[in-house]
Amino acid sequence: MTVAKVSTAQPDVLKGTIVTIETDISRGLHAFSIVGLAGKAVDESKDRVGSAIKHSGFSSPKTKNQKIVVSLSPADLKKEGPLFDLPIAVAYLIASGDIKVDSVKRVLIGELGLDGTVRPVKGILSSVKVAKEAGFTEVIVPKENAMEAALIEEIAIYPANTLKEVIDHISLPDEENEKTKLTFQPPTIIQDGWYESSVSLEDIKGQESAKRGLIIAAAGRHNVMLVGPPGTGKTMLARALRALLPPLSREEALTVTAIHSLVNSDFSISTRPPFRSPHHTASHTSLVGGGTYPKPGEITLAHHGVLFMDEFPEFDRRSLDALRQPLEDRVVSISRVQNTAEFPADFILVAALNPYRGSEDGTKDLGRAMQETYKNKVSGPILDRIDLWLEVPHVPYETLTAIPSKTKETSIAREQILSARDKQRSRFENTTTHTNSGMSARDIENLISLSDEVKNLLKVSSAKLNLSPRGYHRLIKVSRTIADLDGREEITTAHVLEALQYRVNL
Repeated sequence: MTVAKVSTAQPDVLKGTIVTIETDISRGLHAFSIVGLAGKAVDESKDRVGSAIKHSGFSSPKTKNQKIVVSLSPADLKKEGPLFDLPIAVAYLIASGDIKVDSVKRVLIGELGLDGTVRPVKGILSSVKVAKEAGFTEVIVPKENAMEAALIEEIAIYPANTLKEVIDHISLPDEENEKTKLTFQPPTIIQDGWYESSVSLEDIKGQESAKRGLIIAAAGRHNVMLVGPPGTGKTMLARALRALLPPLSREEALTVTAIHSLVNSDFSISTRPPFRSPHHTASHTSLVGGGTYPKPGEITLAHHGVLFMDEFPEFDRRSLDALRQPLEDRVVSISRVQNTAEFPADFILVAALNPYRGSEDGTKDLGRAMQETYKNKVSGPILDRIDLWLEVPHVPYETLTAIPSKTKETSIAREQILSARDKQRSRFENTTTHTNSGMSARDIENLISLSDEVKNLLKVSSAKLNLSPRGYHRLIKVSRTIADLDGREEITTAHVLEALQYRVNL
């Protein structure tokens, strides 16, 4: 007997790893061992595989006195999940001589039921992506995963319902029994369009300054802090932002889908930016990511979308401080003894807070009230990374009871945001930056021209507000976004003055 080799792929956040499954069968007392740093789910696959093989018309490995060794290579990569069931079963049947397969360079992915059915697995998109990059021409996946797998172009995707179907598809032609081939899965078309939120700008009475701030945030992807007493519409404003974010590009949509596929969330295949809203009691690991073998958290699930953190100061202080790196570098690094991982975390932070724990004291300085109430639980470095500080005060009764305006605020805002994004796309055409919020100090120096009048205003304002260099650059970025919304090529003092309204003096 020869060593049988079959290929599969271990998924990761953005890109998986090709795993070679080698099976060797030798004489001896019955033994079935899986080596290669296999997790619990992988080690248990021997029982699922044995039963699935029996119900597919072949002799179960448990009925023979033989020593079976299954090796998963590379051996130092932690193997997790039940996706190895299907390739292990096929590798065993090849090694035992029960089937002879063609020479097609393919990848097999899928969990097996005891009756031989092929069940869906997580992380299929990143697995198929790495298979294509490694030069494979065909991937066999569970039927439920086929649409997601077919998002990757220029590689054949074949959905399977049972192990028997897979065996018939990969086996060499037989004169005695005609083999039925699997049906090719057509490419999946990503649903395009704006997200129609249950809350829109038209539903929010008053709060014109805050709504204007949301439009600026959506146009330049700026971080937002919503500050105000309970019941004034902070959560509504945050949810209304979803309807203002332009649809993702195909590349961004594939990245978002790959991340959510890995954690098995309910995110659908579309160009709609994700919106994550963790509760303030969420653990540090669930928010930031982690574990012995690091897994992504909420801030990675919000990649290319919005991370809404209601009751912001109530989150764990350690979790809030962990936001420093992703807010600045758009990635989060997690280091453990066994492994180190860097996950993407390019999101818009929308934080909401009530500056008072108890009753309101009538102060107008909400920033100072927040600091005194929470005793600096929200650190200065975090607040320095917030571009827009939006106050959400009580709305007068007359405004609440006024006849609703028929103005289509959301539609008008979308047109302004798309126009501003187009200007930014042209501005950063030859750089890795895509929006104003992502500009580095060098980008500001090379791409943003400031008149002497604007420079003087920035200098005086920075001195009065005691802005850090980071705060100074963020002021310029917001001013640039306001100018884009205004359709102006140059930043004027009016744009800077409006941007200053959204800075808080702490």
